[in-house]
Amino acid sequence: MVKRKILQEGREYSFPSYFELPYETDEILAEFDYSLVKAELSLPHTSRELGEIDSLKQRIRATLPFLSLSSETARRESLVAPVLLDIVRYCQCQLRFEYTLNVNSWLKGNLGYLVQSNQELLVIEAKNDDMTRGFTQLAVELIAMSHVEEPNTFYGAVTMGNVWQFGRLDRSQQTIFQDVNLFRVPDDLEDLIKVMVGILEGVEI
Repeated sequence: MVKRKILQEGREYSFPSYFELPYETDEILAEFDYSLVKAELSLPHTSRELGEIDSLKQRIRATLPFLSLSSETARRESLVAPVLLDIVRYCQCQLRFEYTLNVNSWLKGNLGYLVQSNQELLVIEAKNDDMTRGFTQLAVELIAMSHVEEPNTFYGAVTMGNVWQFGRLDRSQQTIFQDVNLFRVPDDLEDLIKVMVGILEGVEI
């Protein structure tokens, strides 16, 4: 397949720019010499008992009928933030909001959330709609993070609050892996949280 030029020399692109571009994810990633593979990913999964998950699930179930989820802010505050705050409590890790990253004129902007433990980090991008374009933005953010951090593997997730999808960057293969499976909240909340805790604990897969 012939690689077509998408990004223009001399023009600046922030992370949200990639959400707006009318191109396929694999075409955009090819601009950074990365390929895209969609597959069922084997994700890290903690074996720890996390005792408060049922309580969080009950709270979300009880409040969902009364929430208007028509904006990204509503989804962030009512669904994403409660999950991430529990992750922080389980892992005793650092949670940064709108984390600024400036690699170059094509890789810059704010990451929605950056969760960082002593072992690993997790990039999370929250969107109001369009998980496909949201994943494109997340993938570019992972590429940017690979320019400033040492690990060979980076994990990220894109979410609309009630739906989550994971991705993994493999630096040695120059590949972004997109999980074809989705985690739904509240039904899959326990698996979702155990995966995120597993990533941050550095659980081997």
